[in-house]
Amino acid sequence: MHTLFVLCVCFVAYASANELKEYEDALKALDWNAVKEDIKAMLTNSQSFWPADYGNYGPFMIRQAWHCSGSYRSYDGRGGCDGGRQRFDPERSWDDNTNLDKAKTLLWPIKEKYGLGLSWGDLIILTGTTAIESMGGPVLGFCGGRIDDLSGEESELLGPTPIQNATYPCPVNGECDVPLGSTTIGLIYVNPEGPMGNPIPEKSAGEVRDTFSRMNMDDKETVALIGGGHAFGKTHGACPLGPGPSPKEDPSNPWPGKCGSGKGKDTFTSGFEGPWTTKPTTWSNLYFQELAKNTWSVEVGPGGHHQWKTASVPGIMMLTTDISLTRDPTGSYQKYVKLFAQDLAELEDTFSHAWYKLVSRDIGPVTRCAGPWVPPPQPFQYPLPAAPASLPDWSAVRSEIKAVLYSNSSSILVPDVVLGGRPYYGAVFVHLAYQCASTFRHTDYQGGCNGARIRYSPGKDFPMNAYLDKALALLAPIKKEFDNLSWADLIVLAGTVAIEDATGTQLPFCGGRTDAADGEGWESIQPNGSLELNFDQIRRHAHLMKLSDKEIVALSARLRSPEQMSRLGYLQGSFTQSINSLDNEYFKNLLSQTWQPVSLPKSGVTEFRSASGLYMTLYDLNLKWDATFLAYAQEFAGDNTLFVDEFTKAWTKLMNSDRFDGPTGNLCHKQ
Repeated sequence: MHTLFVLCVCFVAYASANELKEYEDALKALDWNAVKEDIKAMLTNSQSFWPADYGNYGPFMIRQAWHCSGSYRSYDGRGGCDGGRQRFDPERSWDDNTNLDKAKTLLWPIKEKYGLGLSWGDLIILTGTTAIESMGGPVLGFCGGRIDDLSGEESELLGPTPIQNATYPCPVNGECDVPLGSTTIGLIYVNPEGPMGNPIPEKSAGEVRDTFSRMNMDDKETVALIGGGHAFGKTHGACPLGPGPSPKEDPSNPWPGKCGSGKGKDTFTSGFEGPWTTKPTTWSNLYFQELAKNTWSVEVGPGGHHQWKTASVPGIMMLTTDISLTRDPTGSYQKYVKLFAQDLAELEDTFSHAWYKLVSRDIGPVTRCAGPWVPPPQPFQYPLPAAPASLPDWSAVRSEIKAVLYSNSSSILVPDVVLGGRPYYGAVFVHLAYQCASTFRHTDYQGGCNGARIRYSPGKDFPMNAYLDKALALLAPIKKEFDNLSWADLIVLAGTVAIEDATGTQLPFCGGRTDAADGEGWESIQPNGSLELNFDQIRRHAHLMKLSDKEIVALSARLRSPEQMSRLGYLQGSFTQSINSLDNEYFKNLLSQTWQPVSLPKSGVTEFRSASGLYMTLYDLNLKWDATFLAYAQEFAGDNTLFVDEFTKAWTKLMNSDRFDGPTGNLCHKQ
């Protein structure tokens, strides 16, 4: 199982710096208006190989965009259409993506025409958004700049894969829980027929709420998205024979359809059959009106699945998940069904914002958006204030931090003690900066130290952040002394100055971070910094930060405060003899000494002690137990210059990970 996960994380192929530069240049030269006009022309140009329902591919393209984006989950930021991974397995063979290979065939001439600057991710989302607009629907805007992945490896933890099963198992498919984003692997959210295929709307409502909450959608957004999306198009289940083999099962002829010709009126996609409204290519709130005013009864449709019909309007249908919006045991969904049935303007405002959130959530802050139709920053993008025009004198700030490193402020926080009996806070400042920055995750570009949200809940309450409010108090006089000095810059610089002091090497520092007013944006960030991780978990967290094995091994040797370790429940001890010196002694000790477990039943943590009185954690020992980690540890143990160089580069990379400048740029690279 461990080996499978290593294969997932270690060999993900990212675009090189040169490739990103080429993409950035092509993106800047892209004629977005021309792309949009070509999309509009394609939408109503029905092709014989896959005829458009009602002569309009709009609903088909909305489904594709929704399903590309709807795989996003807030737990770890995985999924979403950034990367365009719906083109690859496992996503391309999901049941919910049946026949979407035809949608990409329809889009290929446009992709081919505009080339590198138009990513598949952008093309899929722009096409879905343009389709809504072309049929009279409301749109808020479009955030471009998605960067296509080179494979589907980033989606393997979404399942179904051996890696997903080993890491996030779902014993009963249909009852999957967090961190998986849906109740059913292979579907975007829930089984539309009802829980485990049972047409029970009252129970389906709870599943709908659960799965939409896994991507941070509230009840109003959920109802608007479902009804707004189902204003368009129809479902396909012409007969009970199914769509045929998936692309994974038969890449030469995927989903040929087993009902007659397999296309047009013979199409099988979801197994349900029929439109939701009598005007499936025109935007309206008719879905909500029909849902609210009619009496609905369950039947088995021609595709062999339960769906709902009404005698009042023959020819339209609803799914169990649709009916659940009128039978929510909490009463919340019914309130919004009634509201949207009566107030089209309210639906349009809610839907346009919810759609933009759905398709843009995985891109991160608005500073990463490209294109001519980017709307103002939205709440889900957690915007920060602009950097001030003038920044502090960083040399002067550095000097003040150096003075605090060896100050005696035991009334605020008990310091470590170094040679000569001097008090020392450097390791605590390194811990503070690392805990702040290592929340970054490249999957949806959330977290990181820009904003200094570690000062607020939930971040300040993470177990490994205990007592860091005291570390902030040590730095408070410096914060007060300098105009335009943000907490975010001060936290990062304090850790960096401590590294400089411990290595004798000056590191680059890129200022200009600003502070958030609260902890919003970290609600989905998972507690970080645990020293109880096994090597799979270490590698998984490194991958979220977009750090290589070599980089995370180097950073594992960062300064560690014995006093802070004691405050966190460990024995008061160090892994080196000199806690204010950063060199390869950590690796030499780790590899050369014998480590015996120490029982700490009260704190629930694991620690190991050597005969020389040094201490290591379970995290440290896992660097020795994993073959790849061990290889890098051995390199560093044998070459201190190599270690310091790799450490300082990895530290700087992590501290600057969230300094976005467009889809591919970083403000710190300019400095």
